[in-house]
Amino acid sequence: MSVTMELHLEREAALIEAILFLDSEPLTEKALSTISQLSEDVVKQALELLKEKYSADNSGLELGQITGGWTLLPKQDLWAVLKERYGNKSEGKLSRSAIETLSIIAYSQPITRAEIESLRGVSADNMIRLLIERNLIKEVGKKDAPGKPVQFGTTKEFLKFFRLNSIADLPKLDEEESERFELAR
Repeated sequence: MSVTMELHLEREAALIEAILFLDSEPLTEKALSTISQLSEDVVKQALELLKEKYSADNSGLELGQITGGWTLLPKQDLWAVLKERYGNKSEGKLSRSAIETLSIIAYSQPITRAEIESLRGVSADNMIRLLIERNLIKEVGKKDAPGKPVQFGTTKEFLKFFRLNSIADLPKLDEEESERFELAR
């Protein structure tokens, strides 16, 4: 790559960086292309340059993909110090019961209230209500069963909260943990 082309790409990467800084939501390459008026190929090259820039030890940020879009995030190892002040205050900490219910939904979705209660062994009404209020889960359909019970699944906010690009990025369960989330179907 010539020096002129390299300088031009650095300028375009700076534009992409500014867009990511100003936008509060993760942006796809197509959206970045539209906003910046650059081709998607140039956007991809600029993102690669930014990934390299933010991988340096002296950077407090990283370029990450969440919910299918690109965003600037504090480096994971710094987040423990930052999240109390800069985390979403309305979310607060989740109780052990809320985390357990959320885990069951995340790993077993789509899942009904009765199925959640079967796995937890206790009523899930309050936890489901709390998780819906925090926009971490939502109704995703109705089960083809008597009474057509509502099924729940995770939301984009869930992915953002746990810094995941997709549900496939959840940590893999070992055999014992996996059995914990299996329903007698």
